[in-house]
Amino acid sequence: MKRPQGFDRSAGSAQPPQQQQQTVAPPSRREATTEPIPIVRASRVDAAPPAAAHGSVSASGGASASTSASTSATAERKPAEPYDHLPSNREISRDLRRAKKERAKVERGEVRRFTKRSRRRKIAWFSALGVVVALVLGVTLTAFSPLMALRTIDVTGTSRLDVAAVKKALSDQLGRPLPLVDQGAIRGDLAAFPLIRSYSVESHPPNTIVVRIVERQPIGVLQSGSSFTLVDAAKVSIATADKRQDGYPLITASGAAAETDAKSGFAAAAEVLGALPADLLARVDTISATTADDVSFTLRDSGAKVVWGSADDSSLKVADLSALLKSASTASVFDVSSPHSVTTG
Repeated sequence: MKRPQGFDRSAGSAQPPQQQQQTVAPPSRREATTEPIPIVRASRVDAAPPAAAHGSVSASGGASASTSASTSATAERKPAEPYDHLPSNREISRDLRRAKKERAKVERGEVRRFTKRSRRRKIAWFSALGVVVALVLGVTLTAFSPLMALRTIDVTGTSRLDVAAVKKALSDQLGRPLPLVDQGAIRGDLAAFPLIRSYSVESHPPNTIVVRIVERQPIGVLQSGSSFTLVDAAKVSIATADKRQDGYPLITASGAAAETDAKSGFAAAAEVLGALPADLLARVDTISATTADDVSFTLRDSGAKVVWGSADDSSLKVADLSALLKSASTASVFDVSSPHSVTTG
C-alpha cells in the first residue's frame, strides 16, 4: 500500500532478514544423558566479590542505588573463622558427666520439694519414737541399778503385832531393786502372822517400801475344854490361852463364820457384836446363838439377859435397849427382838 507521503528510504536502516527459528524438541527421558555433578566443598572463607569496573554499568537511579547498597553490605561482611579445633573424647566425657550431675541435682531438688511434707512427718515420728525409747531405757537402767536397791522396810497399822518380828520376816527382800521385790514371798512371810487381816505394799524410791497392815479385830472368846481362843468375826484364831482373856465376851454359838455359812449362829452373833456401840459392847459378858434368829446375851454388871433375836434392825434394837437400860435398869430380861414392841421382865 502506498503511503501518501511516499516511502522514505533514508529514514531507517536496512534490517536483516529474520532467520527462521528452528524449534528443537527436548530429548526423551530414555535418550537424555546426565553428566556427573562434581561436589565442591565450600570453604568457610567467603571470597570477596569482584569489584565492579568503573563505568561498566550505567543504569537508572533506583537500580544503581540497590546495586551499590548490596555491594557495600557484601564488602562489610567479615569472613568466618575456620573451625580448626574438635573436642577430644575426654572433654566430651567430662561434659557428659557434668551434665549428668546437673540433671541428678535438679531431679533431687524436685523430689525433695514434692516429698517435703512426708519427710517432716517421718522426722516427727522418729523423733517421738526416739524420745520414748530414751525414756524407757533411762527408767529401766535407773530402776534396776544398785541405787534403787531396797534398804528400808517400814511397817504401819499394828497395835498387837510385833513390828520387829514383821521386819525380820521381810528381811530377805533387802538389797533387791524395788521393781524386783518379790510380792509372792512377802505374802508368804506375812501369812505366818494370824493377826494380819490384810496388807498393802507401797514402794517409795529410791530404797524404801512401806507395808501397811490391817489387823484382825477380836470379837470374843471361844472355849474348847480348858483353853480359850480369841477369834475375830471370821472365826480366825488370834491367840490361845489357858484362861479367858479379859474384855471379850464368851461366845457360845454353833456353826461357821459368815464367809462359810451366813445363816449360822456364829455368823449372827458376830454381826450383833459388830453392831453394838463400844460402851454397850464392854458390858456384854456372854453371847449365845443356836440359830441365826435366836441371839441373846447377858450383861456383866447385872447379869440381865437381853433377847435380841436376829441380826436384822440392829440399829433400832440398840436404841430401844439403851432406853430400857435407863428406864428399867433393875429388870432382869430385856426383849428387843421386835423393835416396835419391846418388853422387860
